[in-house]
Amino acid sequence: MNKFWLFILTLLIIVWLNLSAVANSNNVKYQTYTQLNSKIHTLLIPQNSPFLITTAVAPKLDTLANFAAKYQATAVINGGFFDPQNQQTTSYVRENELIIANPEDNPRLINNPTLTPYLEQILNRSEFRRYQCGENTRYDIVFHHSPPPENCQIITSLGGGPQLLPEITAEVEGFVDIERGRDAIASLQPNARTALGITQTGDIIWVMVEQQPRGLTLAELADFLNSLGAKKALNLDGGSSSSFYYEGTTYLGKIDSEGNLIERPVKSVLLLKNL
Repeated sequence: MNKFWLFILTLLIIVWLNLSAVANSNNVKYQTYTQLNSKIHTLLIPQNSPFLITTAVAPKLDTLANFAAKYQATAVINGGFFDPQNQQTTSYVRENELIIANPEDNPRLINNPTLTPYLEQILNRSEFRRYQCGENTRYDIVFHHSPPPENCQIITSLGGGPQLLPEITAEVEGFVDIERGRDAIASLQPNARTALGITQTGDIIWVMVEQQPRGLTLAELADFLNSLGAKKALNLDGGSSSSFYYEGTTYLGKIDSEGNLIERPVKSVLLLKNL
């Protein structure tokens, strides 16, 4: 092989390696970790990946696998809070600019005298948002009543709470009331958990923590997301709802008293779909 063709071959190899690196940087990455004796499932969604995060709500509770099949999603994670008794949401969900799940329509929430002191906080809990700002898509975590940035529209949002980063807002959002001894999400107890984070560069990280054999407290979950580079993070419905679907497999977080995994159908989810 003469020097000219050797040069061309070398150049082609360099171009191929660069294209491969770019392609890999755009792909989602599923990875598991073991932290504090807990198995943690994560999905990294690069800011420039060919995927979009959307929401979905079921008329009745449904499994993640059914959500994935219905919406042809690559990945699904359980979303906002709901009342298992009447199967109605207690978290706001928006899609295509419209609120598709409204906690204000849930009488067991609005008319519950135990929750009356916290109702204003509950209706302003934190949510994950997807904005359309001209030709650019942006994600953020803010309180429900927060206005969108200038020249941006809220396309998708899903409520959860509390925020985990940059600080835990459990008291602000009415999950915890130290004076009354209230802790609605057992924040200090290790448990199955679901959350998401946003990195400084705009990458999204989905996280689902298995309870077996331990699970994480809310503070431990925040520390874990911080270790992955998240600058903002949001807790989602956990416990028996904690579940994560990726490429045909559903991973469950909660176990019953006999050590069996629990698959509890949920009200709302986040979906990962091709653009």
